[in-house]
Amino acid sequence: MIQVQNLTHRYGDRVALSNVGFEVKTGEIFGLLGPNGGGKSTLFRILATLMAPTEGRAAIAGDDVVRSPALVRRHIGVVFQSQSLDKALTVEENLRAQGHLHGLSGPELRGRMASAMEHLGLADRRKDLVETLSGGLRRRVEIAKALLHRPRVLLMDEASSGLDPAARRDLTRHIESLRDREGVTILLTTHILEEADRCDRLALLHQGSIVTEGSPSELRSRIGGDVVVLESAGAASLAAGIESRFGLRPTVTDGRVRVEIPNGHRFIAEVVEAFPGAIESVVLHKPTLEDVFVHETGASIE
Repeated sequence: MIQVQNLTHRYGDRVALSNVGFEVKTGEIFGLLGPNGGGKSTLFRILATLMAPTEGRAAIAGDDVVRSPALVRRHIGVVFQSQSLDKALTVEENLRAQGHLHGLSGPELRGRMASAMEHLGLADRRKDLVETLSGGLRRRVEIAKALLHRPRVLLMDEASSGLDPAARRDLTRHIESLRDREGVTILLTTHILEEADRCDRLALLHQGSIVTEGSPSELRSRIGGDVVVLESAGAASLAAGIESRFGLRPTVTDGRVRVEIPNGHRFIAEVVEAFPGAIESVVLHKPTLEDVFVHETGASIE
């Protein structure tokens, strides 16, 4: 449904995207996971036909985003990070105004509005002013707007940013319902690990390049065993000592030493004994997407 090939974009001398390529299958939720400033928004704007890449090609439903932007816009619904709702209007009035922009009116528009509100749990809020809604409900109204013209693809840029965890989970359930019920293909950008973990597949984007991709479970499986995180006032010295003593390759991120190792609980006892007084705290956990990102890039996603 979405094909991206050798995509590169520069802002003057700064490279925002470098030779990016991936495919999104029909009816899946595909996430672009990476820190702010990693190139996600640039890629999003290119796919939304808001800017042309310096090099490479992107197509949605077979139509090129540069050569055929008008056709691409018929295929896509877009939810931007910044809200585009009129807070002085009701939910229903916002949807009606959006429908008119797509040339919809009369019974057809009313039917599509009713369907969108029903599917997104907004039917009982249709007469409410947007300014009275919570952040999570406003996001649902944004999605309803994006779906009025029945696009095949929904593009979402950091759509859950600023939401509390409960509202984020609620939004994710509605997104999954769109995939399962309507067969909508969804591409979202995020730096939130919980949201990324619910995607069917992910691409990890770092400094404008894709470093790896796969399902969340596939990505986590690339880290064997456990992850041990050690806090120390001399993190670099501790990491060097661990490498020399145990033959491991720890990484130092944000002043913490990370070690990937099977049977982490046994390693903890050994390392504390080997470096008495050097370790201030210890955390043991199974691999997360944050660990995958650090493993692939050596940098934190935050």
